[in-house]
Amino acid sequence: MSSTNAAPAVRSPQKFLGLAPLLRRNLAGTDLTPLCQALIAQATENPDDAGALLDAGIIFQFHDNLNLALTLQQEALNTSRHYWIPATRPARLRLLALMAPGDLMANVPVECLLEDSDVELHIYYAAADAFDPEEIPEHDVLFVAISETEANRPILHAWLPLLAEWPKPVLNPAQNIERVARDYAAELLAPLPGVLMPPTRRVERSLLRQLATGESPAAVLETAIAFPLLVRPLDSHAGHDLHKVDSPAQLGDILDEQPDREFFVSAFVDYRSADGQFRKYRVILVDGRPFICHMGISDHWMIHYLNAGMADNAEKRAEEARFMADFETGFARRHAEALSAIGRSIGLDYLGIDCAETADGDLLIFEVDHAMVVHAMDPVDVYPYKQAVMHKLFAAFRAMLFKAAGKDLTVAE
Repeated sequence: MSSTNAAPAVRSPQKFLGLAPLLRRNLAGTDLTPLCQALIAQATENPDDAGALLDAGIIFQFHDNLNLALTLQQEALNTSRHYWIPATRPARLRLLALMAPGDLMANVPVECLLEDSDVELHIYYAAADAFDPEEIPEHDVLFVAISETEANRPILHAWLPLLAEWPKPVLNPAQNIERVARDYAAELLAPLPGVLMPPTRRVERSLLRQLATGESPAAVLETAIAFPLLVRPLDSHAGHDLHKVDSPAQLGDILDEQPDREFFVSAFVDYRSADGQFRKYRVILVDGRPFICHMGISDHWMIHYLNAGMADNAEKRAEEARFMADFETGFARRHAEALSAIGRSIGLDYLGIDCAETADGDLLIFEVDHAMVVHAMDPVDVYPYKQAVMHKLFAAFRAMLFKAAGKDLTVAE
């Protein structure tokens, strides 16, 4: 990868608000339009203020204006690829997060893991074809925050030789990130004891058309798979354009609506509990140790925490609170071997797992991904039990950084 093709005009780091405070205000219902307008005016008055453009782009993503958001982001990156969020406490560690341009799912939301922290965060937006060594700040640890997507894959590949010889400790090794791809992860995890992850195939549109005409999924996909199927476009997350397909005719209708050329296809597993409800868990592995992030309960198979009605149902929240309180002695102990094996197989220091429990007691894996949304911004009056649980996770993330840097966790330097 060339180190001379691009040299941003600004060498000093760009201070900006970053995702965490903006997301917190957005989730609280604050109208961020006046702030967005002020940020754009600020950048217009001072063209070197790339941080203002980057913040404005984040707000436009909240407002579902992705095209404009990415345009502002690219304008910011044309000025500088290095951004800085100071520690809110006396800084004891400098973390460099390697990120990629893109939407809010393109990277690990590191800022949300480091709220009110003694970790000084530097973000460097990597590219596949340009690298300016002078843009890399001093740091104690590098954390590869780039997610596994079609757009990010060339960036990760281009940085592999650089990271192999990086002078500081590197967390979430780039060479292992491709293992979280849905098809690759299914191959790795399906054989593990106590784990159920159905085969997942990356399938071209033409083959799906064959299925839609009535050909056997097992014959077309060359694997033991049958209707009902789960079909989604590549790089789809959070249930966007995810469909449960019960028949060839339904698949044909979906293909008529979806223009994508390739899809991920897997078998649907009915994971409802004895009471008819579906329960989905988000577990985060930090340095191999599991932490619970949330539990969604719904009468629909496609659960996302925001659509599960948790905020409106006290009984669901009470169950989640009990589950979180008993997580270490219950769920984490029941699935200790499976969770440990998943961590070893994927090989990332920080990893998210969306999963459920089958009637047979296996751990049903929907997805493994290090860029899952993790934060402690749910309203405390509605979810009083979450703060302590989430801060335990954040403390483990901080401890992992200090361990990698060879720094003592408690003794002032």
